[in-house]
Amino acid sequence: MGYSVVFVTCPEEHSIRIASLLVELKLAACVNILKVGSIYTWEGKMMHEEESLLIIKTREELLSDLEKEIKLAHPYKVPEIISVKIEKGNADYLSWIDANTESRKG
Repeated sequence: MGYSVVFVTCPEEHSIRIASLLVELKLAACVNILKVGSIYTWEGKMMHEEESLLIIKTREELLSDLEKEIKLAHPYKVPEIISVKIEKGNADYLSWIDANTESRKG
């Protein structure tokens, strides 16, 4: 079984709703919410925004469903959704991820 950490930025006022949705749907075992400042270019303009960074712990098999739900709930036209494979982790913690996410395999 594989695991991933997924990074998503969003407006602060949407962070708890998106994080709660992912945990309630058992697509994520845990979501950390950090306040961050983001500087980026959007539609030719330099932007500086205060956002939330969601750090999502999940199973790799759930990434497709997780991305779908984030896109439905997210207010941005092009949300940041970046997944990084967990190469090694505390076995007890990875088992906890298993216990708190729902397998979607046929």
